[in-house]
Amino acid sequence: MKTMSKSKRQTSVRRLRPFSGGVTVAYIGNGKGKTTAAVGAAVRARGYGWRVLFLQFYKSANWPSGERESLKSLGVDVRVSGEGFVGILGDRKERKVHRKAAVRALGKAKQAILSGRYRLVILDEVISCLEQKLFSQADLLRVLSARARSRKGSGVHLVLTGHEAYPRILARCDVVTRMTMVKHPYYKGFLAIRGIDY
Repeated sequence: MKTMSKSKRQTSVRRLRPFSGGVTVAYIGNGKGKTTAAVGAAVRARGYGWRVLFLQFYKSANWPSGERESLKSLGVDVRVSGEGFVGILGDRKERKVHRKAAVRALGKAKQAILSGRYRLVILDEVISCLEQKLFSQADLLRVLSARARSRKGSGVHLVLTGHEAYPRILARCDVVTRMTMVKHPYYKGFLAIRGIDY
């Protein structure tokens, strides 16, 4: 994916106009901060009184999460649909258990988007589900296409997070930000830090 040149950014800024419909944002990359950025979007949206759904595809309800507690206290509808991290941190669940949970979560996401109930829907770790082959790009693209065709859904803002850059998915996004890992204690053998990493 190409980065916009400075001269093009400056030219495009001179012609600003209101964005029509819902914006689609993707936070990707191997760096820390994807879920944190999505949480920030939820906090900002709640500040304007928007109804927000924060749907986690990967983490289980048993995994501690400071961000979930904060978002709930702000009135964000938080749903945890995952069965835990796939294939790491002692995961012993069969792949089909993770796959079933991910497919079910994608169905819930589609319903929520098309309902028009929410102004912002955050699909945290949805791209990670593609990485683990819990569902296909075609499955996610069908949800994005249904949103585009729906009168209610087309106005819903959407945030997607995950590591890998899938060109067909990113082509449907209006904003793509890549988090780059420069340094992190995890890669020196340290556990995730409560209050910083979760």
